Amino acid sequence: MEFLQHATHWHWWVLAVFLIILEVFSPAAFFLWMGVAAGVTGFAVLAQPELGWEYQLLIFALFSVVSIVSWRRYLVRHPIQTDQPSLNRRGEQYVDRLFTLEEPIVNGQGRIKVDDSTWKISGTDCAQGAKVRVVGVDGVILLVETLE
Repeated sequence: MEFLQHATHWHWWVLAVFLIILEVFSPAAFFLWMGVAAGVTGFAVLAQPELGWEYQLLIFALFSVVSIVSWRRYLVRHPIQTDQPSLNRRGEQYVDRLFTLEEPIVNGQGRIKVDDSTWKISGTDCAQGAKVRVVGVDGVILLVETLE
């Protein structure tokens, strides 16, 4: 706690830079907003150098929570648009494609060869050679329906 009692605005700004750099290696915009909160706390300490460490941590915590929640709400209202929405969801790329079964579906389970890989499938029982359409994805299992 003694370190916190002597924290200056520079300490908060160094923490801000560290958190923003850490954001480069993380998968979500989480550390970025904590870095912003650390920067704001640094400005608060610059404006009020006698600010106690308890208030510094409180400012940091409040700004962290507010900025992260605000960003999450913004993303819900304004989702990121892309020209390839299923790029990293490989199973969804196969929805509506037609396949011929090389193995029968037995007890609702089977396998199909899709391009260069084999996928588990789930659907109504049918014989080898039947045509199926992929209608959905459940994790790593393709959901299929038999074509008449």
